[in-house]
Amino acid sequence: MSGPVGVGVIGAGVISTQYLPNLRDAADVDVRMLADLDADRAAARAAEFGVPESGTVEQLLARDDIDIVVNLTIPAAHVPVGIAAIAAGKHVFSEKPFGLDRDSGRELLAAADAAGLRAACAPDTILGAGLQTARRLIESGAIGTPLTGLSLFQVAGPESWHPSPEFLYARGGGPLFDMGPYYLSWLVQLFGPATRVIARGSRSRAERIIGSGPREGTVFPVEVPTHVAGIVDFASGASAQVTFSFQSPLERAGVLEVSGTEGALVLPDPNNFDGDSTLWRGSGESAPVPSTGATMTRGHGVVELARAIRAGRPERASGLLAFHVLDLMCALEESAAHGEAVDIPSTVEVPPALPEDWDPFAATL
Repeated sequence: MSGPVGVGVIGAGVISTQYLPNLRDAADVDVRMLADLDADRAAARAAEFGVPESGTVEQLLARDDIDIVVNLTIPAAHVPVGIAAIAAGKHVFSEKPFGLDRDSGRELLAAADAAGLRAACAPDTILGAGLQTARRLIESGAIGTPLTGLSLFQVAGPESWHPSPEFLYARGGGPLFDMGPYYLSWLVQLFGPATRVIARGSRSRAERIIGSGPREGTVFPVEVPTHVAGIVDFASGASAQVTFSFQSPLERAGVLEVSGTEGALVLPDPNNFDGDSTLWRGSGESAPVPSTGATMTRGHGVVELARAIRAGRPERASGLLAFHVLDLMCALEESAAHGEAVDIPSTVEVPPALPEDWDPFAATL
């Protein structure tokens, strides 16, 4: 088979505006339909980005010309929609997180495995030029053996700008499940699988208020911790400090650092796809490291999945990686709740770095 892989997108919310222009411009995939519970919203979004058809989820899943379903629903729907797509014979690429708990994540993995299909997952920021350049640099020995990491994301909270932020404070949200996949996926790429965590958490307020948009002033409940900090141990012997917070007026986000036996590397924002790093040597001297390689932002992982399916090789933004990160987040949440260290039973093999000349927009199929 040759030519682009057929794609259907489920979910016409805010995040779809980041995926659709990239997938539209990528030669190896063809977005053939957009579905949403709100048919009018799906039709408007399809028209906005030149998707030829829109309709219901059932209509999309019934199509024979769609091979990959891009699941852009809210976190609580990631697993049910993913399982429905697999039951319809489709591969799945889901927005993060992979699931809300370990059992649902295992169910999705098992369904895909039984059907001989792929269940891949964001964040595909791990495929961007920023992390890939940093990986190649670390693997070349530029900082010696990586020993410790620091990741930091702390803001006041997204309700000040998001028009419908309730899901970010419900189960499957909070700073840990919303932002954790970016930072933790990067750390696993750099250090390998995690084995154990110990954490602390808190919730500053029981309610939040929407600060902008048509529902400004609406009060809604906070169901999850809005601050989680912990120590993560890795099978390699390395460790990392991690902080995720929606309750800090002092905003510090995008911090990710790795220190080794011969130096340290300050990486770009894990929520982005590109950005330069800074290399620090033992002498205290620093040097910028420009990122190299192509980046398309959201949807990068969908293209890589399509090429992996055609080539018969594992995809890099895999369900196994996403499940390991889910396992890690659940362990951090449990440790913060009970005050005890929690082991992480799952593991994952980190895929090789992308070739520097890998181009997500090129026609290769």
